Amino acid sequence: MAEFELEVLQPERIFFKDRVEMIVVRAIDGEIGVMAGHEPIITPIGIGKLKIKKDGKWREAAIAGGILEVNQNRVVILSDAVEWPEEIDRQRALAAKERAERKLQQKLPPDEFEGYQAALYRALNRLRMVEEKRENAK
Repeated sequence: MAEFELEVLQPERIFFKDRVEMIVVRAIDGEIGVMAGHEPIITPIGIGKLKIKKDGKWREAAIAGGILEVNQNRVVILSDAVEWPEEIDRQRALAAKERAERKLQQKLPPDEFEGYQAALYRALNRLRMVEEKRENAK
């Protein structure tokens, strides 16, 4: 299967950089799959999973949104937070979920409400990744 270069960048580190066969990520209007030779695009991506296929095997990471750019058989993803399931601190994610839920019970201005709602979605996504890893390990 044809490959392309994938770079997943965070402010503090290069999360992933290698040649891959395919990726699947949640764009704003649904999942998008990218393979070698994909048309150039730039699109925002949402909170969810980043699925990476390399050497015929899939690997998944939790991603907290960002921007995806496809250009000349190269994909760059910029995100504030991307984690492999084994990097996720379940207790920290649970605490973030509970904190966001408490805040969302209060009367908040729209911008604060949206911020805490996004924090809740990120925490739920991280917890879902941890739980899926546990289930797959059984």
